[in-house]
Amino acid sequence: MLKDQYPYFLANQAFQANTDLEVTDKFTGKVATRVALADARAIDAGIAAAVAASEPMRDFPPFKRQAVLEHCVMRFRERFDELAMALCIEAGKPIRDARGEVTRLIDTFKVAAEESVRINGEVLNLEISQRARGYRGFTRRVPIGPCSFISPFNFPLNLAAHKVAPGIAAGCPFVLKPASRTPIGALIIGEVLAETDLPKGAFSILPAHRDGADLFTVDERLKLLSFTGSPAVGWDLKARAGKKKVVLELGGNAACIVDADQHDRLDQVIERVIFGAFYQSGQSCIGVQRILVHEDIYEDFRARFVAATSKLVAGDPKDEKTFIGPMIDEKEAQRLDEWIQQAVASGARLLCGGKRTGAMLEASVLENVGAEQKINCMEAFGPVVTLQPFATFDDALAVVDDSEFGLQAGIFSNDINKAMRAWDRLDVGGVVIGDVPSFRVDNMPYGGVKDSGLGREGIRYAIEDMTEIRLLIVRDHG
Repeated sequence: MLKDQYPYFLANQAFQANTDLEVTDKFTGKVATRVALADARAIDAGIAAAVAASEPMRDFPPFKRQAVLEHCVMRFRERFDELAMALCIEAGKPIRDARGEVTRLIDTFKVAAEESVRINGEVLNLEISQRARGYRGFTRRVPIGPCSFISPFNFPLNLAAHKVAPGIAAGCPFVLKPASRTPIGALIIGEVLAETDLPKGAFSILPAHRDGADLFTVDERLKLLSFTGSPAVGWDLKARAGKKKVVLELGGNAACIVDADQHDRLDQVIERVIFGAFYQSGQSCIGVQRILVHEDIYEDFRARFVAATSKLVAGDPKDEKTFIGPMIDEKEAQRLDEWIQQAVASGARLLCGGKRTGAMLEASVLENVGAEQKINCMEAFGPVVTLQPFATFDDALAVVDDSEFGLQAGIFSNDINKAMRAWDRLDVGGVVIGDVPSFRVDNMPYGGVKDSGLGREGIRYAIEDMTEIRLLIVRDHG
């Protein structure tokens, strides 16, 4: 269970400045714990501490950074059950999904520990013409400096980890604003970091309301802003971020293509699509939202898929049998419920689900959804999918690309030529062949194009953003 109250972390130290932030159990709606809420003065102090820690963090050698990250791995393993239950309570995440996220948290810090001692440069051949004869070039990567991290509610542990772990590996001090609805996971990370010998000011973890957190974005002392969240907020932050580097991991309405040659393995395909569409109640930016099925197998797929969806168990996320838990709050469930009703009123057919009780929304499947409907063209971010048939593979690719988003796409096809054509043509950050777009391994480059974001996460790729290339030129006078 959760503790009665949690402090924030300012310059590596815990401060129970207040208990102003109430964190609710997302299933019961009751207050589960209270957290210290950072004000502008605390955020300013955290940024100042990060600035002061820039040189000590730069000089903190790679083997010590690695030791910090390895300590985190050890402690997360020891606190595995506590971390999983915290996710279950504060995010409403079904306990099986919560355990999966803790496993990924550990993986992310393990990869960062490995990469922390592999931040290398290169030797450049500058003798490309007579005028450069006798010159040698060398590069190395140096920390960019103080970083600002803003993490979302849906993966409170692992998406915070994808900023914190590479930040430590790169030697960058940081201030982190976890989502105010789900701050506990990040604060437990802070508890573990406070056990290490990181230089003073290397980290601050400061829960704050969005309207009081402008300094995370606009403060010119910060050299990088890494934000994960909604497109509207992300692009607004970029517009106000000034001269600092900005990395955005935003939304999506991911599509999955199921080709005709999958008929003999439809049960396996449906099992994966069910997972991709409805795990953690559909609250994932790469969750399956649009399913395109070849017309030759569409009716068979639809019947089996709807039957499987109807059997999903909804309820208390602490129950081992639960697959569908609550959405993050009733307001979000109500929004998505309204989108479903709007689509049905415009001619869509509701095949199953569609009922809402508070923050609980049934796993829902629709077909005949107009392209202009919000449930189709915007990010649903909940347990709802749309089905539609296609005649040719190129038709399906065109539908996938007919979106303002471009995060990942999934392709179920045995034809290597179609797989490569999808990789060539689709305007997305990643194409997954033989599985759903919801698949992610924590060392791979992850991110999107169009309204889905800017830049890539994945430890090595995040480290590249958190470092600058510094050049050395040596002239040989011999």
